Amino acid sequence: MMTNLFSIFDPTAPPFPPINWLSMMIPILLLPPTLWLKKNKISLLHSNLLLTLHQEAKLLMGPSFSPGSPLLLLAVLWFIMLNNSMGLLPHVFTATSHLLLSISMALPCWLTFLLFGWIKNTNHMFSHLVPLGTPTYLASFMICVETISNLIRPITLSVRLSANMIAGHLIMTLLSSCFSLNTTINMMLLTPEMLLITLESAVAIIQAYVFMVLLTLYSTESH
Repeated sequence: MMTNLFSIFDPTAPPFPPINWLSMMIPILLLPPTLWLKKNKISLLHSNLLLTLHQEAKLLMGPSFSPGSPLLLLAVLWFIMLNNSMGLLPHVFTATSHLLLSISMALPCWLTFLLFGWIKNTNHMFSHLVPLGTPTYLASFMICVETISNLIRPITLSVRLSANMIAGHLIMTLLSSCFSLNTTINMMLLTPEMLLITLESAVAIIQAYVFMVLLTLYSTESH
């Protein structure tokens, strides 16, 4: 039972073992074309959403960053959000539930911010190790705590994303396994299943947004 339950998060599991990882390419097909003679409502919605997110990323980063910096974070957000949403479709592997993908996104970004901060703004990075107002006798202890906190950031970023994706899918799998030939039982399970799918859709968007915001906050510490 447990092997069958967790096999939905294995990209080599049936029914489509060779092409399960290709689900990561599906979001590319959903991007609206940019060269329209006349823009439709979907392309306008997409443009307005990206513009709003871009303004928020610029606000969080501040004026010290180059103008193109928020675009990197927007690309990460859009990629995660669409992959999370695609995972709600039948027989589509949720790539973001795999730690290999989530840590491959978190580790390079974190390492880039960390190296940039220590090379370009060494004194500023040292000041972050001791929060403002820390008593002298706690300074050495706070340095250890802040150092560990900085080192585990890529792990917390990736595990948070993967764990939230896995948890909801596990519950949906458990509920769907309870469906039987009894129509009454099926009707009783249908409502919580639909509510759970709605909740998972919201989680897919929220987790992508949280990932982007945390990366933005980590980047501001290095400037």
